[in-house]
Amino acid sequence: MNKVLNYINGNFQNHSNNFIDVEDPSKGEKITEVVNSNKEDFQLAIDTSLESQISWANTTPLKRSRVLSNYKNIIEQNLEKLAKVISLEHGKTFEDAKGSVIRGLEVVEFACGIPHLLKGEFSQNVGSGIDSWSIRQPLGVCAGITPFNFPAMVPMWMYPIAIACGNSFILKPSEKDPSCANLLAQMFSEAGLPDGVLNVLHGNKNVVDMLLTSTNINSISFVGSTPVAKYIYKTAAEHSKRVQALGGAKNHLLVMPDANIDQVVDGVMGAAFGSAGERCMAVSVVVAVGNIADDIINKVNDKSISLKVAPWTDPESEMGPVISKEHKNKILEYISKGIDEGAKIVLDGRNIHVQGYENGYFLGPTIFDNVTKDMTIYKEEIFGPVLSVVRVKNYEEGIKLINDHKYGNGSSIYTSDGEISRHFSTNINIGMVGINVPIPVPMAFHSFGGWKHSLFGDHAMHGIEGVRFFTKLKTVTSRWPKSIKSGAEYQMPTN
Repeated sequence: MNKVLNYINGNFQNHSNNFIDVEDPSKGEKITEVVNSNKEDFQLAIDTSLESQISWANTTPLKRSRVLSNYKNIIEQNLEKLAKVISLEHGKTFEDAKGSVIRGLEVVEFACGIPHLLKGEFSQNVGSGIDSWSIRQPLGVCAGITPFNFPAMVPMWMYPIAIACGNSFILKPSEKDPSCANLLAQMFSEAGLPDGVLNVLHGNKNVVDMLLTSTNINSISFVGSTPVAKYIYKTAAEHSKRVQALGGAKNHLLVMPDANIDQVVDGVMGAAFGSAGERCMAVSVVVAVGNIADDIINKVNDKSISLKVAPWTDPESEMGPVISKEHKNKILEYISKGIDEGAKIVLDGRNIHVQGYENGYFLGPTIFDNVTKDMTIYKEEIFGPVLSVVRVKNYEEGIKLINDHKYGNGSSIYTSDGEISRHFSTNINIGMVGINVPIPVPMAFHSFGGWKHSLFGDHAMHGIEGVRFFTKLKTVTSRWPKSIKSGAEYQMPTN
């Protein structure tokens, strides 16, 4: 069994002798161990990050861009290798894993344009013989703490842009599926990235706390649940760090009576049950306007019954297991609570049986009808293959329901009415909005981030927001007179 070690300064190494089990969720059995880093590991990562960042920041943006371009090519050549590692440790289907790597790769492609993206602004003659311009400079050492559900895509929302901007980066991936992060770091080294610019530091909350409180780290990026995002934001900000902390979600899909029902059903199936619902952009609530609910439920139910739940090694698999036994039990508790609180269970996925994988953490699609806003399954993020249907009388009631929810990550509307869709996109209090699109994840050249309790901090991830987050703005005012006017000036200078 090859243990997963830290990747620091271009080498696999560790001081800690403490390890955490890594499981195959399809089988429910241990497949490897990952190091739980100690203070010596942490200090080594800090030292090499500080040392490498100075010379990397002095590397021209064009040369940095060329390294990123090489990196893009290497990732493309190893898509299947990365996807297999993700599927083995996470459990998601191979095609889903492959797609997630591609979405991360798009951020690398965006970061290749860093020479243009770092350009500042220039104003001539802001005063007599005085020019002024702005410069975007790197922060220094940046860190990212990433979740289990996208072990390639979410880290690649962070470190490619941070590194392109001239920073060094310490990545703390989830201990549940750690191997992909090491592969990505190795590939970056192969592309020509100097040792120490990207370090991978494995471990649990102890490592997170060291990152949050270190005086040598200037920014923290995080994706995970809202309670943890709040903790990350508060602790890091108290230690004078720039923070972007993406939290939980309860994404609604509002369906108008004039919507194309077949498109709605296809959208709901993929958005609710893809990756076993373990997506921060998963649709977990359908808001059905008028009398359309019965048709949606019947058709979604029919398709869900035939959904192929199987391990990623089955090429026909459409949904794999959830990440762990603990998380499966948590989802089971939510399902029981939904029944206890009066929701009607249309399809119960608790008793699914996958032959040969009886110890795996599989759940089938679960559908609830007659869900109300006071129920736990409506208020809280379940992060599993559980769909709730809420019935509303009209559009106004539906949009108010969504706006009143504490989460504001993503939301979509399905309608044939352009006026309604325009009103929805303008007035919905949500960070990412879809119109006849079930999962409105922005492309890399836009930015990803929710509102309300789904994002803590001022900046969303990747895109121009990412460049702004990973740089600090400097404004220069300059004059080159032939002779210096004698005498001090005590009033505020004006034109």
